[in-house]
Amino acid sequence: MGGVSNLISVLLFLVITNLSNQNIKGIVAFHQIYEELQSESVESVNHLHRPSFHFQPPKHWINDPNGPVYYKGLYHLFYQYNTKGAVWGNIIWAHSVSKDLVNWEALEPAIHPSKWFDIGGTWSGSITIVPGKGPIILYTGVNQNETQLQNYAIPEDPSDPYLRKWIKPDDNPIAMPDYTMNGSAFRDPTTAWFSKDGHWRTVVGSKRKRRGIAYIYRSRDFKHWVKAKHPVHSKESTGMWECPDFFPVSLTDFQNGLDLDYVGPNTKHVLKVSLDITRYEYYTLGKYDPKKDRYIPDGNTPDGWEGLRFDYGNFYASKTFFDYKKNRRILWGWANESDTVEDDILKGWAGIQVIPRTVLLDSSKKQLMFWPVEEIESLRGNYVRMNNHDIKMGQRIEVKGITPAQADVEVTFYVGSLEKAETFDPSFKFKPLDLCKIKGSNVRGGVGPFGLITLATPDLEEYTPVFFRVFKDTKTHKPKVLMCSDARPSSLKQDKGPLAKDRMYKPSFAGFVDVDMADGRISLRSLIDHSVVESFGALGKTVITSRVYPVKAVKENAHLYVFNNGTQTVTIESLNAWNMERPLQMNDGAL
Repeated sequence: MGGVSNLISVLLFLVITNLSNQNIKGIVAFHQIYEELQSESVESVNHLHRPSFHFQPPKHWINDPNGPVYYKGLYHLFYQYNTKGAVWGNIIWAHSVSKDLVNWEALEPAIHPSKWFDIGGTWSGSITIVPGKGPIILYTGVNQNETQLQNYAIPEDPSDPYLRKWIKPDDNPIAMPDYTMNGSAFRDPTTAWFSKDGHWRTVVGSKRKRRGIAYIYRSRDFKHWVKAKHPVHSKESTGMWECPDFFPVSLTDFQNGLDLDYVGPNTKHVLKVSLDITRYEYYTLGKYDPKKDRYIPDGNTPDGWEGLRFDYGNFYASKTFFDYKKNRRILWGWANESDTVEDDILKGWAGIQVIPRTVLLDSSKKQLMFWPVEEIESLRGNYVRMNNHDIKMGQRIEVKGITPAQADVEVTFYVGSLEKAETFDPSFKFKPLDLCKIKGSNVRGGVGPFGLITLATPDLEEYTPVFFRVFKDTKTHKPKVLMCSDARPSSLKQDKGPLAKDRMYKPSFAGFVDVDMADGRISLRSLIDHSVVESFGALGKTVITSRVYPVKAVKENAHLYVFNNGTQTVTIESLNAWNMERPLQMNDGAL
């Protein structure tokens, strides 16, 4: 991604504050430019809200995950990193490796601005393993005129499993915007795939006016690339398409992932884009025609702001890769801070990568499902459980015996009859955030709200609730399930001024969960790590990540509860909760 919105800060502030009126929800500007702060050195790191088991470097700013790949027994993660400060700027490709996706060793940076084709920035991209050549980085470089170009880099020694040294050949760039294209909106090449016609293909994000565009490029030798006659897909009024991702999923195997090169009749393709306007992502499922190089969405879900998402919360610039070791597709994504810029500088760090997640097509074939990689369970420590416990209206039950600020919690709720469910207002069909704002965790309902109260004080001065509320849809005669992660009551910290950079962002994130609840059950899993709460509804059909910064509910003073504020009694059929230990190694050493 690497690019920064062209909107000046005043316009951006107006856009953010008026998003709800347009049903365009956004996260406060992820990387506005603060030139005077980009290289402000970090004297010390404040650990109060610093996650313990999420990926991050020892200090400074990070954003997009670049080109994750599995190679010669090691998982590699490259990511956008500021070597000099805790705000966006001075971006390079940092590089870490792992044997288990849990413990990470920091290596020297892979690439940094140094040549005419990237002197203005080495921005996001991907890695492709090319037979006979090894891994090749495709990335966006920015020249001195601020034109975005596509470049490649190769390992100095492909036999080195650590891929420590990278070379940027002088025959770069491999793709430049032509006269029909926007040279300031042309970035983030995807992992390439090889087709039967003997060509490699990659997708690059762009825009023309307000139309989002995904261009496709072809090459026989991975050096000389030609743009296809037509975009693989585009959509009006969606703005710049950053960090596109394009991959197949199986219609018959709901347990394993597919490599990009897979060709077969029982597949769909996924096209995900990150929207520069809203700072959210969305995806569609559809069919890809390799002969015409065209992608056509199924049309079952909106192709735009109101579409399906990998994550309905603080999550952006995501990237998947195929894990050859375990035959699975894994998703990485960036969760930026929601704190103020001043606080980011004071604490000396900003940004994390969420826990990597497996990606599978749901058996309904209408959406994807996401679940934390199984390796993260190796960090589970002390364990408590609860079974068959009724929660009546207004009750909350504390989960004791673990560390609530650093935990993994899985709970299955049984609600039984849905007769008491509220009637769903169809005007909220594509407005789950608006509905969550109105129907918060303290607003009494019929079936729900019920769920978890995380990072809480005993008197609920501070708390972050993650919950469900079940409605009756009179048109479909099916339940309409709302899932919320509400950061509004998460912190007592006061804003430091009227500008966006001076205000903590405390939204009520929300999404609908496509479940029929025929058996009266629904599950919730939350990974809690000091300032991040990742929640997975209905085994990963709906996922929401929140960033929160409590003042009192920190470390040993944080509490965890299960609650119900609906008139229908809800049963905790099973609850399992664990302490989460810190990995033995998390990017130790200097970057």
